[in-house]
Amino acid sequence: MTAVPTVHRPSAGTSPATGGGTRAWTVTALLVVFMMVNFADKSVLGLAADEIRADLDLSATQFGLANSAFFLFFSVAAVAVGLAADRLSTKTLILVMAVLWSVAQVPAAFGGGLAVLVASRMFLGAAEGPAFPVAQKATLAWFPDERRNLPGALVTLGVTLGVMVSAPGLSWVIQHHGWRAALGVLAAAGLLWAAAWAALGADGGHAVGTDVRTEVGTDVRTEVGTDVRTEVGTDVRTEVGTDVGTEGGSRIGAEAVAEAAVQPVPTRADAPYRKIFASRTWIGVTLAYFTSYWCVALMLVWLPSYLRNALGYPVDEAGTVVVAPWLVGALALLGQAGVTGWLMRRGVESRRARGWVGGGLLALGAACCLALPFADGRTATTVLVALGFGLGGSYATIAATTVAELAPATRAGGALGTMNAVVTAAGLAAPAVVGALVDARGTDGYQSAVLLSGLLLALGAVASFLLVDPRRDIARLKG
Repeated sequence: MTAVPTVHRPSAGTSPATGGGTRAWTVTALLVVFMMVNFADKSVLGLAADEIRADLDLSATQFGLANSAFFLFFSVAAVAVGLAADRLSTKTLILVMAVLWSVAQVPAAFGGGLAVLVASRMFLGAAEGPAFPVAQKATLAWFPDERRNLPGALVTLGVTLGVMVSAPGLSWVIQHHGWRAALGVLAAAGLLWAAAWAALGADGGHAVGTDVRTEVGTDVRTEVGTDVRTEVGTDVRTEVGTDVGTEGGSRIGAEAVAEAAVQPVPTRADAPYRKIFASRTWIGVTLAYFTSYWCVALMLVWLPSYLRNALGYPVDEAGTVVVAPWLVGALALLGQAGVTGWLMRRGVESRRARGWVGGGLLALGAACCLALPFADGRTATTVLVALGFGLGGSYATIAATTVAELAPATRAGGALGTMNAVVTAAGLAAPAVVGALVDARGTDGYQSAVLLSGLLLALGAVASFLLVDPRRDIARLKG
């Protein structure tokens, strides 16, 4: 029987061969800004910690719990929307998220006490929970696997840039107009971005997940001895899921499709989620990313207070110094993307190019955090904290690109969303734990929090080194 090909045309402006094009990089740039606004939203309460505690008469534990409320529905929303991203337009999902998280900040901006603040943060967390995995999926869909490290790192870099760019300005707004005014500024910024995305955003044409030809490692033409070609930009597949080819030439004939379909190839397209989640690679990157996100949560919520109350930085100076670990993280992300991409283009397997490089960053971060008791003076302490949290908090791109490589295209959104849900549970726990430490030990509680973070990063490094091996687990998903 002759197979009838299903034709899928990628969006205009993308090149299937290279994954580049003006439209691809326009979308990537918009998603970088998307993550900038997202993390500016997350950081504002940390920047205004002392003002909020004084205004609402909160203990450190209560303030930590108020920040933890942000992550209460964060994980559930990440899973639900991550699964939806496998079936729905990522452009639409991202637009809805941006509008919702802008609206979520309005009630607290206009008034209310702790209950209004907590409810607002819970709604904001539900709206922002899926942002990172969906943004990564939307970006990676414009690029083939071997070219995804840079755009993936740039979107992750938006996290860092969001804090770096917004921290000085938001600190000024908080000092001169109050913390509620800062929430209003962020709500307006989110709505402006949503308008730009509605006009310029688009879905990419590459499947997120390795296609069958990459898994098998052989072009169909060489197997069957037939020159099978399509138009440039046309993805032609047979009923058995075989990638027939995407090179330039004449339209494919039914006879050629039938000939190419004679040799069915193994596929992991129908691998159930339980097998993906049980793989050592998914477990390893999720555990490693969890420890990394712990550091990110502490930088967002407690680092400004640590600088002001434990290290003695003036308010205006603390608003600048707080950028230091985010700057370290930005450099680490770009360096990691360059090294990982260079290794993979030279045929180094992902176990080393992603798992070992990411594990090395976590190990360096752990060493800096655990060296804190030996620091002599405020400057040395600041440097160690910046290096420890900056390096330790830079695992996100490794996690996203590794899971995108591991999961089949039909499961990538759910696999990324579920990973993000587990990982962001660190955001639920970390602010409350550190708040309790500060209430119990005073300013010494901050140092205890850094040491605890170092131990967690060491555990994450071990997981990344020992468990991450996509090639091994891709083969097992086919079984």
